[in-house]
Amino acid sequence: MFTRCWLWIGRLLRRTLLITLSAGLASGAIGYCYYSLKFSGPVSAEEQIPATEAADSRAIIEDAIRVVEQHRSDTRVLRDAHAKAHGCVKAEVSVLSELPSNLSYGVFSQPGKTWQAWMRLSNGNAYPQFDRARDARGMAIKLLEVEGEKLLGSRSEQDFVMFNHPSFFVRDVAEYRQNFAAQANGQQVLAFLPGWDPRHWEVRHLLIALQTLSPAPETPLASTYNSIAPFKLGPIASKYRVIPSPENCPSYTPPAQNRDLPNFLRNALYQQLSIDRVDACFALQVQLQDPTHFMPIEDPSVEWDEALAPFVTVAKIRVAAQDFDSREQNLFCDNLAFNPWQALPEHRPLGGINRLRKEVYEAVNVYRHQRNQQSQTP
Repeated sequence: MFTRCWLWIGRLLRRTLLITLSAGLASGAIGYCYYSLKFSGPVSAEEQIPATEAADSRAIIEDAIRVVEQHRSDTRVLRDAHAKAHGCVKAEVSVLSELPSNLSYGVFSQPGKTWQAWMRLSNGNAYPQFDRARDARGMAIKLLEVEGEKLLGSRSEQDFVMFNHPSFFVRDVAEYRQNFAAQANGQQVLAFLPGWDPRHWEVRHLLIALQTLSPAPETPLASTYNSIAPFKLGPIASKYRVIPSPENCPSYTPPAQNRDLPNFLRNALYQQLSIDRVDACFALQVQLQDPTHFMPIEDPSVEWDEALAPFVTVAKIRVAAQDFDSREQNLFCDNLAFNPWQALPEHRPLGGINRLRKEVYEAVNVYRHQRNQQSQTP
């Protein structure tokens, strides 16, 4: 009797396991077929602006202002994202001496040209948390003395804004409005699962968000940083990224950091550049859109396939050994503003998320600087 009972339980468990595996494989096959069909080309090479985008953008700006007030320090209003900097360092961005004509636009139009620049390295959260917390990591580069009229005015600067994941966790401004409002209200679950109806769940985007919130690297100089959203490169849509290029710099192995310290990524940056006095090198690369394949402009949650559109190096970046961790430079870093629309027309940002950035970055930057000036007024 006892033996028969165990045999029956064993058969039940085996059948349950087989049914579960079969259901999982079937779901995976259905999902693969669905996304293969959905994510197939061709796509438009032009922008497509939804009618509700302006209203969605205004609502997001209101939530962004609310977030910076929630996360303000005792004396300063911080950024609504990437509030904590590991440091702002001087860099040189040197265009390759030979580039094909389809890449020679804007700041890449002068072969061999070396641009002086500022580079800001940061954590992604709106609150300056410990570096060991899972988070996105960002890099922003500001080229200086760039002549020509810019999309935001006549300042002689060209900005590149990136973070360390190749795709974004929302597809458009409408989804970002719902997602950001939920997070601003402290309802993180509702950001991707808004209600009980599975048709409105964004499981794929939730997975992207979880992948974006990655453990901290040993040093911010060892990560790859992506534009995520597309930009013009002359007449063609493109994406860009910055990758470490250690072969162009002296060999260096960063020492292990004490991850219990709140700012160990700043310590790693300081160790290499200010104590060991070793330069860091990167390569700036671009990826050109092939609209015959699924490389959409309006959906930054989709990573463009590198096998179909490989990245090509257009410039080398050198961060020379330097002293950067002073009170004056840290305050300068805090006040430094980056906006992908601070750009030449040849590098015009494309897509809904970039159009949203133009409005939000400018509004938050103006609000933050006004509030900080008020707090410093006796």
